[in-house]
Amino acid sequence: MGEENLDQFQRRTYDYVSKFSKIDADAAEKLVEKLVSEFGLDEDEAVQVVNCAPKSVEELRVFLAGGRKIIETSKLEAIIGLLSEYRK
Repeated sequence: MGEENLDQFQRRTYDYVSKFSKIDADAAEKLVEKLVSEFGLDEDEAVQVVNCAPKSVEELRVFLAGGRKIIETSKLEAIIGLLSEYRK
């Protein structure tokens, strides 16, 4: 379905997502895969991290605080660096 075929609700949603997305869709998929395979995040955690693209370790910890595993600060810094590479 092309943009021209969207109804009013779909158009508003598309406009919102376009304004606030921080990483394009293809890059986001690759980034989620890297966060899961290289850093051991659950897919749900990785998707949330990519969607919000935190800019600091402190912000990142908020997304991972509910998890049962402890992630070293150096890994968190590496994740922030990776997010920075993909950010628009």
